[in-house]
Amino acid sequence: MQSFSFDSVELPGSIPALRSEVRAFLAQERDRWPAERRANSWAVFDADFSRRLAAQGWVGMIWPKQYGGHERNSIERYVVLEELLAAGAPVGAHWIADRQSGPAILRFGSEAQRERYLPGMARGEIYCCIGMSEPNAGSDLASVRTRAERLPDGRWKINGQKIWTTQAQRCRLIIALVRTSPVDDKNRQAGLSQFLIELDTPGVQIRPIPDLVGDVHFNEVFFEDCIVDAECLLGTEGEGWKQVTGELSLERSGPERYMSSLALHLELLRAAGPNPSGILRQAIGRTAAELWTLRQMSLSVAGQLAAGRDPSIEAAIVKDLGNSFEQALPALVQSIVDEGVRLEADSDLSRVLAFLLQTSPSFSLRGGTREILRGIIARGLGLR
Repeated sequence: MQSFSFDSVELPGSIPALRSEVRAFLAQERDRWPAERRANSWAVFDADFSRRLAAQGWVGMIWPKQYGGHERNSIERYVVLEELLAAGAPVGAHWIADRQSGPAILRFGSEAQRERYLPGMARGEIYCCIGMSEPNAGSDLASVRTRAERLPDGRWKINGQKIWTTQAQRCRLIIALVRTSPVDDKNRQAGLSQFLIELDTPGVQIRPIPDLVGDVHFNEVFFEDCIVDAECLLGTEGEGWKQVTGELSLERSGPERYMSSLALHLELLRAAGPNPSGILRQAIGRTAAELWTLRQMSLSVAGQLAAGRDPSIEAAIVKDLGNSFEQALPALVQSIVDEGVRLEADSDLSRVLAFLLQTSPSFSLRGGTREILRGIIARGLGLR
């Protein structure tokens, strides 16, 4: 049985100057982004912005300089992410590469893989997607059926399908979790491996999945006799489960897990003005308190990761609570708009609210459903 903790993190003395630098950069960019685009902005793909951000040294911040990184500390990186999301910056192009794919290659990849991909990621030019989820598997990651078969010449033949693959249609690389050994009923997590697969490889087909508002973030990815070199194996054959669970702590604990709806809170503040009504004041205060608490918890997880600890329980708690907050906020705002705030038809507030009412139900699906997260928490605490 494990315990969990959210110890406070002391911010380095470099943080105020860094915040000012990031805010000055964003002030020159912000006018290009419509209000509704500033919501859930870590899913907004803008390759030009990613390259400009990388030129500032804010992509691959903590990676070694030999791979294009900048060797900053992880708390500085966290603060940059906060500022980007608070401003609603369109960071979706490089987000997954910077957050987890690059670190996975850095940790488990060969030297050739690091040299091939990491510098381009740090320049904001190589984008990645995650090949975990599969049809009819729900959130049971160990039930993946995509299979890699080793050929006599050492290459691998891959067949199967991934689904809900974010921005696959725009990415160069997918890190796919596949089965390389038969299923062991006593240990279903065994026999899984990860592969780095370039998405223009013959045998890869991508089919977009439009969402309710007509955007395409998700895709199906099919592998049909897709042949990849032996060098495409990431890490050690059969260690895919261990590798991928380390990635999920990075995916579940960042500020994007509670800041996806922040743009709505900011628009509500603007619409409410300096003297909101009593009910409106209470709602704003409650939202601000929840935001601050989630921020402290998320920052604590970042500190634990920086210290080399495994905060898998804490990361799951942050994601579960963060998703609950950012999904509840649109309904809360909708319920109080008559309390001293008019919802003009084409106002920034109305556009952000309409966008989030349609998209926020999906927030609890990405990175693990609520049921999976609570199962992780319960098992970690010895409750099941």
